[in-house]
Amino acid sequence: MTKTVLVVDDSSSLRALVKIALTRAGYAVVEGADGQEGLLQLDRGAKFNLIISDVNMPNMDGISFVQKVKQHPKHKFIPVIMLTTEDEQAKMQQAKAAGARAWLTKPFNPPELLDAVAKLASA
Repeated sequence: MTKTVLVVDDSSSLRALVKIALTRAGYAVVEGADGQEGLLQLDRGAKFNLIISDVNMPNMDGISFVQKVKQHPKHKFIPVIMLTTEDEQAKMQQAKAAGARAWLTKPFNPPELLDAVAKLASA
């Protein structure tokens, strides 16, 4: 059965690059342009095996998005990878406290991303 990943990032080109890497590896990908759109995608009823989210986005940032996801009984066990340009320890700690399981920095290395996705999507 194909695993589905929700990719939430305000950069359409970054979403496209992540989607290419994931679809080539056999994953289905659904996209959201910010945290609010990510929540809408979750509420549409599809089952997601993993979420990849940016930190800095308009309307709803990634850490607020993860907090909202983890508050929802239906979505709280979906693993989250933060994929961001941020490398501040404080931001990493905030994301971890919100419920993120991994932190990767942009520009990303596709094999590293796929390795993290494979480990967490099967968890």
